[in-house]
Order: sequence, then C-alpha cells, then structure tokens
Amino acid sequence: MSNILPPDLARTMYHDMFCIRQFDSKVVALVDDNEIPGSCHEYCGQEAVAVGVCSALTKTDILTSTHRGHGHILAKGGDVGKMFAELLAKSTGYNHGRGGSMHIADVGLGIYGANGIVGAGAPMACGAAHKFKLAGERNVAVSFFGDGAINQGVVHEAMNLAAIWRLPVIFVCENNQYAISTPLRDVSILDPYIRAQSYGMPGVSVDGMDVAAVFEAAVSAVDRARSGEGPTFIECKTYRYLGHYSGERHMKVTYRTNEELEYWKRRDPIDLWAARLIEGGLCTSEEISKLNQKVDDEIARGLQFARQSPEPQVSEALEHMYAVSYPNTPARGAEL
Repeated sequence: MSNILPPDLARTMYHDMFCIRQFDSKVVALVDDNEIPGSCHEYCGQEAVAVGVCSALTKTDILTSTHRGHGHILAKGGDVGKMFAELLAKSTGYNHGRGGSMHIADVGLGIYGANGIVGAGAPMACGAAHKFKLAGERNVAVSFFGDGAINQGVVHEAMNLAAIWRLPVIFVCENNQYAISTPLRDVSILDPYIRAQSYGMPGVSVDGMDVAAVFEAAVSAVDRARSGEGPTFIECKTYRYLGHYSGERHMKVTYRTNEELEYWKRRDPIDLWAARLIEGGLCTSEEISKLNQKVDDEIARGLQFARQSPEPQVSEALEHMYAVSYPNTPARGAEL
C-alpha cells in the first residue's frame, strides 16, 4: 500500500473504480436492449487510470476526455443519474439529451467535454492551462487520450506548445494496446512516453492496472505543474476488456486472442485493489461487499432517475446552442 494514500482515499478509489465498472456494464445491457440509441465505447478494464489521475485533482482542475470517456466523467465527480439520462437522450442529461456518450461535459466539475475526434482534447487542455498560467491560478489541466492518438499531429503540436510555454498540463496516454484493431507496435517503434520526452518534458510509463501507481505518477505531475515547472506525459499501460465499441462483439472480430484477454483479466484493477485493501487492513471482505452493494444501489437509482426523466421537447430544439439565432428560424421561445 502506498505511503501517500490515506485510508479514506484508498477506499474511495475502490468505490469509484467499481462504480465505473458497474455503470459501463449496465450500459452494455442497455445498448443491447436498444434502450440507449446507437453504440458506446465502454471503459471496462481501464478504471485505474481515470480514478488514479482524478484522485490527484481538485474540483477546480479541469480535464478533457475522449470517445471512451465515461470513466473520466465519473472519476471527476460526475452524477450517475445525469450520465444515464444523457445516454438515454433525456432532457435531464448533462447535455440535455443532445450530446450522447461522446460529448458529455460539466464545466462546473471541471469536465470540459468528452470528444469523438481522436486527440482533439489535447489543445483544449493547453488552452485551459494557458488561461490558468496567465491568471496566476494554480490549477492544472489534464488531457486523456488513447494510444490511437499518439500519431495525431494535433497531440504533438499540443505537447510542443505546452513544453515551450511551460503550461500546467498533464498528458495522460491510456495505452490499451489497440487503436480500434491496430496494435500500437505496428504504428510506432518507440513507446509513447519516450516520444514525449523529446519535447523536453518528463515522460513516464506506469502500470495502468494499478491505481496506486497511476495516482503516485499523477501526484508528481500535478505538483510539478502547480509549481510552474510545466507539463508531464504519463503513459498508462492498460487494457479494455470489451471491443472498441458496443457493436464490435456482434461482428465476430478476432484481432485479440482469448489468452491475451485472460492475461489482462487476471490483473483486473478492481480485484487487485480489493485484495490490497484487505491485505493492508483497510477493509474486510464484508466491507468490500457493502461497498459493492452501495454502488449497485447508486447505479439502480441513477438508471431509475434517467428512465423517469422526460424526453427533450421539440419546442426546445434550438436551446443550449452557442449561437443565439439562425437565419430563417423562429425566434427563441416561438412555436416550431
């Protein structure tokens, strides 16, 4: 057990990881039942990354997310009910049912949005970090992205800019081994963290299945950013248990072996952390079961809230837009 982990935080980390797992496991069932329209990109297996990083942040720190962003949102304090409502296209969702899985945002929580464009959150995080620096604020920005983004020009431009301007930004690469079905080793000779070092910032690689290892790396990066020393790149080696998106499992795609999947499942971040809590005397197995039940109750209440929420009204179709009005459209408040 890490010396920098208070007992309450260690237990909260377990709760948050299990909540993300149960949430996205329920999402799978809801997609299969056509209760959620379209597909989602589930986060199952990668929970230690989101929880490890977000546990090192404050409410006023911000993050930018990805198409696989449910875990990031929940780890930063997102509400389960509002999350379900957004996925079910209900008016009580984070984006009033208009954004869906890949565009959830809550500026009040420092969640500057999930993003369906690969790597697009990196320059956004730099923009927020630049604002913090100009304003003399000690907040930091975190950009999550996958290994599939490591060859995107915008990510490298963002890293270069962050290094030159010494921005308080942390780049978190969730290396889950595959960009859809392409192994990282087929498209990059060097590991992502080594490539990041070439921009003049610390680049570290951690076990993304170990929430304590991720947390310690994040704490170090946050401290560095807050003290004005600039950006850090953290590569978290992790694995997604499900396909790239919900529909993949029905397509009988075979780019991963059963042996590989079982290897990573034996290193499940939630099971490993539960065992460490028990071995460290921070929880009994009975207390773990109670935490599990607490999460299951939260998931059930959140889904009930979403199911009972109203759908958006046609008369509100032009609300919640950046622009105030559009040519040849009724004024706001007018009947459509």
